[in-house]
Amino acid sequence: QVQLVESGGGLVQAGGSLRLSCAASGRAFRTYAMGWFRQVPGKEREFVSAISWTGDTTSYADSVKGRFTISRDNAKNTVYLQINSLKPEDTAVYYCAARTFTIRTMESDFGSWGQGTQVTVSS
Repeated sequence: QVQLVESGGGLVQAGGSLRLSCAASGRAFRTYAMGWFRQVPGKEREFVSAISWTGDTTSYADSVKGRFTISRDNAKNTVYLQINSLKPEDTAVYYCAARTFTIRTMESDFGSWGQGTQVTVSS
């Protein structure tokens, strides 16, 4: 399995930007499709974005399309989530997840998870 560590969260004002990073350790990172999910206390974890192992296919939740961009650098074993035009409703713990090869958007399809990074957006 791959170990994942997220970073880059913080407190920002509405309209601001953040770039989340997820560093992976373990072998064969380039064979993993990666995903970002988020969770608010009391609610289920929800899909945000995913990227294929090659990086040529991406997927986004409707609520973040046009504002979030997922990317990966296989040489650095890292996946990124660029978040622009932040809204208070984006406040959540953001989790990075990995699964082998095929891009998916369901939480249950991912077998490896990071510990999460908090994003708080003030109005």
